[in-house]
Amino acid sequence: MNIPENLKYTKDHEWIKVEGKVGTVGITDFAQGELGDIVYVDIAPDIAEITSGESFGTIEAVKTVSDLYAPVTGKVLELNTKLNDEPQLVNTDPYSSGWIIKVEIADLSQLNDLLSAEDYKAQLGH
Repeated sequence: MNIPENLKYTKDHEWIKVEGKVGTVGITDFAQGELGDIVYVDIAPDIAEITSGESFGTIEAVKTVSDLYAPVTGKVLELNTKLNDEPQLVNTDPYSSGWIIKVEIADLSQLNDLLSAEDYKAQLGH
């Protein structure tokens, strides 16, 4: 299982890669494996903000639908529109081309509440 060291994680299996004040968010390799084949990522196209800990959309697999939870609060900068036609990118490349949303992080101190790669591995029992 792939758990990159340079990311922060939520207990709900989202990851965030931080570059300056911009955070790129997706779901972890573990999460996509548990969900199975992803068939649809549903985020309102007019979403303006996300709030830490709150659902900002859903991800639908063949067997189930799961909420996507925001790791931080911030202004939405971009949605990965490639996922409209290729939702399976979340399965095949969850940490790169399968990212879901980019946000301008309102408060960088919120990152302190997230899990390190080591903490996330421990949560998974690895």
